[in-house]
Amino acid sequence: MREDPSLTAIAALLRVQSGVVARHQQLAAGLGPHDVRRLERHRDLVRVLPRVHVAHTGEPTWVQRAWAAVLYAWPAALVRESALRAADGPGQPGRDSGPITVGIDLQRRVRSLPGVVVVRTSDLEARARWNLGPPRVPYDDAALDVALHAGSEMEALAAVTRAVQTRRTTAVRITSVLAGRSRAPRRAFLERVLEDVAHGTCSVLEHAYLTRVEQPDGLPPALRQVREVTASGIVYRDADVLGLTIELDGRLFHDTAEQRDADAERDLDLAVVGRDGVRLTWGQVVGRPCSTAAKLDTILRARGAPAGRACGPGCGLRQVPSSGGPETLAP
Repeated sequence: MREDPSLTAIAALLRVQSGVVARHQQLAAGLGPHDVRRLERHRDLVRVLPRVHVAHTGEPTWVQRAWAAVLYAWPAALVRESALRAADGPGQPGRDSGPITVGIDLQRRVRSLPGVVVVRTSDLEARARWNLGPPRVPYDDAALDVALHAGSEMEALAAVTRAVQTRRTTAVRITSVLAGRSRAPRRAFLERVLEDVAHGTCSVLEHAYLTRVEQPDGLPPALRQVREVTASGIVYRDADVLGLTIELDGRLFHDTAEQRDADAERDLDLAVVGRDGVRLTWGQVVGRPCSTAAKLDTILRARGAPAGRACGPGCGLRQVPSSGGPETLAP
């Protein structure tokens, strides 16, 4: 970078803001419009967004893009996924290519740009952490916002569980933030999910199986919480239909050898006594209920159950042949 008195005047800002500076900051530091034009002409500063510059000619980093978005909409702060990404730091494959989302006060209007999404945010002045670089809302708020604006309940579930797994927040803290929101889509669902996340299990999945898979598609009603004596001791199976054991894998942090071993032991105990079983996950019950119902229908009809019924147009149950080879319930 060239020696230039104008650059010296904004050097501190460039250091603090990862090499990004807004035009209003340059003018406040004593530069005149002609100084800004000169720095642009010599490529000491390169415009990345309207009224925002970066002090190099290469590709901006994610952090520089985030700073640029915040300064473009200033006063603004990172919200939703962008706030989470800033807190999580680098080394997050696939998270750097999307647009930067910033929040502004409800009373303001700033247009979004390619690569920058501007959303009006309630109580931003109090919620944002203005001392952070770039400024952003707390992790708890950002995680909840991602869940509230998710396209589906499955995506909302993924948002809160992913946030808790980072250990940067807890289900209890997100629940507290949710309680303080006057408007919250799918509030009841998130309250139940967060309660289950706090305990490391997901009983919500049992209700989801009943209301999304079994009842809408006319599958035979299952016996719930079936007590069974196995080679490993007494266990309670989630559901049993015509001798087919259905395990609802509702654990939300299913990433340890001990947990996988416990699941394998339950499955092996079934095989010891000649029983068949399937294990269903959140994705199969909530994300793909009709596909899952169709495959279960095929299995149960082979056991003498009456055929299920399609719950509506496009239901996967319509596409299942009346006979054929075994179906696989993929996780």
